[in-house]
Amino acid sequence: MATEPRIGVIDSGHRLEPGAEILVAQRFWLDGETLRQGAVEPDLLGHGTAVIATLTEQAGSLELCVAQVFAGRGSTSPLQIAAAIHWLIDQRVVLINLSLGLRQDRPLLREACAAAIGAGILLCASSPAQGEPVFPASYPGVLRITGDARCAAGQWSWLDSAQADFGAAVRADNGLAGASVACAALSGQIAAFLRREPGAGRQAVIDYLRQGASFIGPERREVAP
Repeated sequence: MATEPRIGVIDSGHRLEPGAEILVAQRFWLDGETLRQGAVEPDLLGHGTAVIATLTEQAGSLELCVAQVFAGRGSTSPLQIAAAIHWLIDQRVVLINLSLGLRQDRPLLREACAAAIGAGILLCASSPAQGEPVFPASYPGVLRITGDARCAAGQWSWLDSAQADFGAAVRADNGLAGASVACAALSGQIAAFLRREPGAGRQAVIDYLRQGASFIGPERREVAP
């Protein structure tokens, strides 16, 4: 029997409920300018819980390693995310879902992403459909994922645009919407593929996504005369 792939999630945590599909979890927070690491707290924001629900809706039961970097408000820092990535490298995950985006390009975050990619880990990060680039989606080797209104549940698009590499459904039954849910949905599809094809590398995953895309290229909206 193939080993179940471990999937990393960097978000606001998860609901502390019996039976949750969580293998291990760790919280990263700032005490002034000092990074702290310890036991997770309840997911007050609810975003991470919704992301995990979207992942499992697409892939079924997963071995999840959860890094909590958001607390009760939707803000975090490059330092927290970078620390979470390094921790997930140590957990031997094969994919990290980052349904988040920061405006700041910071060397320590760039280096953490490069370290994960160098370890053979796929990084999936949300990217806005319009506007300025965000990080870590804009770093080399990271799969940039945005919402695509053409996609139904279980579908994705190969965009290959300035904004994103792939798109996926923008809404989920759990109430999450936008690039965050699209990122989680596509990560779930990739996780399902990795379960079927253990040991598949980054190029094999990209080939699978391109070949299975329901739509190719950005959505073309007609402008009324």
